Parts: sequence; structure tokens; C-alpha cells
Amino acid sequence: MTRSMRARTAATVAALTGLVALTACSPTMSSGGSTSSSAISAASPSSSAAGSTASSATTSGAATSSGRATSPASTCVTDPAAVVARQPTAQSTTADLPADLAGRLDAAAQQAFALAAAPGAIIGVRTPQGTWTAAYGLADPAAGTPMAVGMHTRIASLTKMYTGTLLLQLVQEGKVSLDDTIGEYVPGIPNGDRITLRQIGDMTSGIASYTASETFVQQFLSDPAAVHTPDELLAIGVAGSPLFEPGTGFNYSNTNTVLLGMVIEKVTGQDIATVLQERILTPLHLDETTWPGDSAAIPEPYARGFTLLAPTATPDAPVDSTDWNPSWGWTAGELISTTPDLLTMGRALGTGQGMLDPATQTLRLTSFPGASGYGFQMGCGNGWVGHTGDIAGYNTSLFYDTATDTTVSVQTNSDISSGDCAVSPTLQDNPSDVVCAAPAVRILVALTGVLGRTYEPPPAR
Repeated sequence: MTRSMRARTAATVAALTGLVALTACSPTMSSGGSTSSSAISAASPSSSAAGSTASSATTSGAATSSGRATSPASTCVTDPAAVVARQPTAQSTTADLPADLAGRLDAAAQQAFALAAAPGAIIGVRTPQGTWTAAYGLADPAAGTPMAVGMHTRIASLTKMYTGTLLLQLVQEGKVSLDDTIGEYVPGIPNGDRITLRQIGDMTSGIASYTASETFVQQFLSDPAAVHTPDELLAIGVAGSPLFEPGTGFNYSNTNTVLLGMVIEKVTGQDIATVLQERILTPLHLDETTWPGDSAAIPEPYARGFTLLAPTATPDAPVDSTDWNPSWGWTAGELISTTPDLLTMGRALGTGQGMLDPATQTLRLTSFPGASGYGFQMGCGNGWVGHTGDIAGYNTSLFYDTATDTTVSVQTNSDISSGDCAVSPTLQDNPSDVVCAAPAVRILVALTGVLGRTYEPPPAR
């Protein structure tokens, strides 16, 4: 393998595993280990991308009775009881944001978008005062089609939050327990008689991610139109496991969320598409959120996606990856959505309303280790709960501020990072004097800065 091939494989492993713009961080990483908000929004050249990431397994001692490695009490969400009891205002969905705030958000978004390596972006912000949406750039550069609010994009690892919610619904119904072992539902998992569903959900199981396999990456890049089955994905992850004893470390693994999908299907007796539709999409009226299954099709209207992960891509010629098959993501990364649907889902994920009862949602909001980190299929930083997702051609962020009842969504039709990136491939005109960030994350941080509580992501590479 040549040096360039090794570099591309490393970058692809990082992107497919969701590490380029991961919301998660090691349980031992404090908020002080994150890249500062001013670094990304203003793109300070002095900002470092050094520090812990989830690109490798991190271990942190013996497991506690809860099944997680010893870590500080969860403090990222300061008042979970207030969050789950909070009722939406009527104007949040019927009024526009005040003009002065909308203007400042627009200015911040445009500045960040100019530094992002994406043809286009779609943004949504919802507060108790109202909603603001905007679109920038192009959905299809070849045709000159502008981006527009309501266009569909792949939302990648945001899917994990939906999958985690489905599992928690089964918990509150008494059909499963977070203390059940994965071996009770899926045979053949290393340490399966000791790994709990809680550890699967918060990424402390020690099960390797199939997307970290170089063999899988090479197969994926050689035939991105191929359809992958959950059993196939699981087998690859199992082959690289265990990475550590259950509950003694952290490793962001797509295999974990595939396993949760398998548990959901086994317990409900239904396929995941049906469960998702009946339990989340229909109740929340998410009519534009779709499960593609084995299909590479995206509902109209949609934005075309661009990536540098393809073997034929060059820094001055990204490849159109719109039609790459997303089945490799399954319950860890397959969903497609729009800004209006994401804004609705973002608040539901933060408050639990319409999906989980107060006790179960409180459990989720207190699952984050210490002041920041990854909880049950969702991350938290500075009070913002949510997820970022990467899939070839698309980068998406969806976060809810638990202090101010504010939801922010950012969709971009590129997964290409920009800035001083050590691993991620960049474009020819890359602004190398700014901190490395994926496009949606760069815009997200700029927007949250305007809103007064800046989300601080782990450093990208």
C-alpha cells in the first residue's frame, strides 16, 4: 500500500467511524480538553487540534456498579427536571426570530460558511421566541441549483439518537433493561455475557467498530454502491473485539448501534423501518424523514453530496457521492431528513417530549460522564445535547441547548473538513491557518456563539 493510499484509508476510517467531527469524547476528557469556541468560529490559527479523541480505545480503570468506568458525576445538563418539564411556546414554531438576532446569526453563518469546505449549507435555529432558517451556496454545483430550506440530505450518525430513543422506549415499557446483557439477545459477541445494553449505548462495551477495519474500508471504497447487511457489519466488528474489558474504557463504535438495532428488531418482532415509523416519525409528524434501507435514492428535493474519500478524488476535484449506498450505516447512520424535521426532532431529543417519559429522559440526560462527553447514543457539551454525523458527501449537526430551549440544525452537502487538519483530506484552496473542523460543525459553533452558549466540540483532525 502506498503512502497516499494509507493516508486515504486512515482518513476514511476516521470519517466512517464518525471521528472527524465527533460529538463524543472519552469519559476522561473534560470540557477543558475541547477546542475553544472562539477557535472554530473565528478560526484562530493558534488553536491546537491536539488532545484526546475517540479515534482509539481509551481505558479508565475498573467498572463501577453502573457498568461504566469511574468518572465524575454527570453535570453537563444542570437541571434535568426543568428540561423534561419545559413546555414549548406557541411562537417557537409560528413566529420568526427577531430581526436583530436573525441578522447576527446570518452574519456568523456566512463567515463560517466561507471557511467551510462545502458547496452549500442549510441552517435552522428555533428558540422560544421563534424560528429562523436559511440556505447558502449550491445544492448541485454542476447544475447551478441553489441550496434551499427543505432539501433532503443524509444525516449519518444523527441516526444513533433515533435508535437510542427506540431502545429507551422499550426500557420504559419494561420490555428490556439497560442491565440486560447483549448475549441475551445476540449470540457470539465477545464478553457478551458481561456487556450490558447500557454499555452498548454509551460506547463503553469494548466492541470494535466495523468501520475501523481497513478491510471493510477497502471493500467500501472499491464498491460504494454495494449493499451491506447488519449481520455482515456485526461480523467485522466482532472480529476486532474485544478492545478492553466491559465498562473500563470508551470507544466510539458503529457496531454498538447496529447491535441496538438488532435488539430492537428482536424484542418488537418488527423490522427497524416499521418500528421507527410507528414510534418516532409518525407521532412527531416527521413526514420528510426517511429510512432508505438498501436503496441509495434520496427523496426530492435533495442536495448532491461531495467527498474526498473516493480513490479518484483529488484536492481540486471532489467526487459526487450522492448515490453511494448508505446501508453500511444501518441503525448507526442511514437516515435522511430536512431542516424542519430536524428542528422538531432536536427539541424532542432534548426534552423527551413525545417520545420518552420524564424518568427515562432524565436517565438519558444524566448519562453523560462529568461536564461533557458521550451518554446514551448522544453527546453533551456545555449544556448542548445532540450529535454530529458524517457520511460520504454529507455532514450534519443537531443540538439542543438544555438551558435556553434552543435547537440548532446544520446540514452541509460535503463531509470535507477545512483548516489545519493532520488526518482529514482537504481541498486545494484549504484555509490552512484556521483550526480543523468539518463544515457543519464549524457553522454550528459560530451560531451557538451568537446565541450566547457556545457548543465546544472535541478537536477534529
